[in-house]
Amino acid sequence: MIRIGLLGCGNIGHIIARHAEGFTIPAVFDTLPDRAREIAGICGGKDYSDFSEFLESDIDIVVEAASVNAVRAHAQDILSRSKDLVIMSVGALADPAFKEGLVAVARKNRRKIYIPSGAIFGLDNLKIGQISPVTKLLLKTTKSPQSLGLDTTTDRRRIFSGKAHECIKSYPKNVNVSVAMGLAAGKDVDVELWVDPAADKNTHEIFVEGGFGEAYIRVTNLPSPENPATSYLAALSILSLLKNLDNPLVIGT
Repeated sequence: MIRIGLLGCGNIGHIIARHAEGFTIPAVFDTLPDRAREIAGICGGKDYSDFSEFLESDIDIVVEAASVNAVRAHAQDILSRSKDLVIMSVGALADPAFKEGLVAVARKNRRKIYIPSGAIFGLDNLKIGQISPVTKLLLKTTKSPQSLGLDTTTDRRRIFSGKAHECIKSYPKNVNVSVAMGLAAGKDVDVELWVDPAADKNTHEIFVEGGFGEAYIRVTNLPSPENPATSYLAALSILSLLKNLDNPLVIGT
């Protein structure tokens, strides 16, 4: 059974700990010791306050469920210590130099970096863009002012239009899915970010055109029951990935 080291003990960490099936969580780490202690009590693992000791524990793969800064601070060290890595805060890979450096470390140490589907559907299919060029790849995201950390507005309006690597600089917590789409397709994603005071859910609309034809996907995300700022679909996607890591039957990849 795969042994998970959990990096980050927030809402998604709680969901992973409570629904561990097909894997164990012997080690957890968070910069806030009380949060790590709480998660350890749920999953029966050990909480660590020292990251080096955390990496020395008996784990096969580290699951990052913390932040972009946590990925930047720890990802290379994780891979260098012969651990595979699941990255939830995929916005960290919007920096091409950081991404290529991370891939080089993984290749040198024969490790894998996994990116969950997150808050959208269709990520696997976008990988056709690495073989047959995609001519249009647009993500249109609509969120409430509260989700975007903005003052309440009375009108629906577009607050950003441009490339994903530009959008992530201004809204690092809100367009991780655009970075994941770009990594899958091998193409920088066009992003439209809309704020709507009437929105009580996050909506992602994906428009794709290419040699295969065209596709339109619309996903309306329900928030996590414990934390409205987290998409429940994003949490479920990482659970699905972990559950199937050692499954000999591989689907949709």
